[in-house]
Amino acid sequence: MKISMRINLLITLMMVAALPALSQQRPANPPVPVSAIPPTTFPLWPNGAPGALGSGEEDIPTLTYYPALHGAPTAVIVAPGGGYRGLAMNHEGWQVAYWLNAVGVSAFVLKYRLGPRYHHPIELGDAQRAIRTVRARAAEYGIKPDRIGMMGFSAGGHLTSTAETHYDSGNPDAPDPIDRASSRPDFAILGYAVISFIEPYSHQGSLHELLGDSPDPALVEELSNERHVTPQTPPTFLFTTSEDTTVPAENSVAFYLALHKAHVPAELHVFQHGPHGVGLDLGDPALGEWPKLLINWLRGLELLDK
Repeated sequence: MKISMRINLLITLMMVAALPALSQQRPANPPVPVSAIPPTTFPLWPNGAPGALGSGEEDIPTLTYYPALHGAPTAVIVAPGGGYRGLAMNHEGWQVAYWLNAVGVSAFVLKYRLGPRYHHPIELGDAQRAIRTVRARAAEYGIKPDRIGMMGFSAGGHLTSTAETHYDSGNPDAPDPIDRASSRPDFAILGYAVISFIEPYSHQGSLHELLGDSPDPALVEELSNERHVTPQTPPTFLFTTSEDTTVPAENSVAFYLALHKAHVPAELHVFQHGPHGVGLDLGDPALGEWPKLLINWLRGLELLDK
C-alpha cells in the first residue's frame, strides 16, 4: 500500500508540473490528480458573510480544503491573484494546493470577495476569517495552530501581506468560537506580490478595485504594507522577476527591506527572466526553482516534517 501511495504521489507531481502555468482559462472539468483526497469547499460564514450585498456566488467567500495525503501539521491558506477583480483559481489556486499536498502540507484555497462590488475592509475580513477558521478548527484537520501560513500571488500577495501586517489576537468574549482565534499567520509566502499603493511602482488596477475611485489618502498609506512591518510580522518568503512589468520587483524588494530592517526572518528571490503571473512554472529550468527554494526555507523554519 505504501508503494502504491508513493507512485500516486509521483503521478500527482508529474501532473502538476505538466499544467500550463500561464493559463488564465478555467477548464470546465479541470484534471484532478489521481492521488488526491477529494477537496471540500465550505463557506467562511455558514449563515452569511458580514457586509454581503446578496446571496450569489460572488457574495459567499469560501475555503476549499485540500488535505495532505498522510496528514500534515502545517497548513497554508492560498490566496490567488487577479487584481482584486478576478481570481486565478487554476495556476494560483488548486494547482498550488496540490503541489503543497505533494510536499506534505495541507492547503486551503481562499475565494475572497472582489471589487468593484466589494471594497476594503471586506477582502481583509475574508482573509482574517480564513486564518481564524483554520486555527480554530486545527485539531479537526490534524494541524498545529502555530503552523498556519498564508500564501498569495499578485493581488492575493497584497491581501497576504495585508493580513500579516494587520491582524489581531481575536476576541476572547466573542460568541462565535472562530472569532476568538488570532488572525495572525505564522508565516507568509508572497509571489510577485502587490505591496505598495503609494510608490510609482504600485499596481493601480488593484488599488482601484480594492479602494474605489477616490480613496482616502490615509487608507492608501495604511494599505501600503511595506510601511507597516514590525518585529512581530511573521517570517516571509518572497519571489518575483526582473521582467515583471505588471507588478514590478520593487514591490517585493521594498517589503523585504522593511522585514530585514525589523529583523524579521525573510528570504527574497528575484529571478532575471519571467513575466507576471507564472504560478508554479515548474517547466522553467531557472524560475521553476522557486518551489524548491521555498521547500528549503520551510525546512529551515522546521515547518516540514520530511
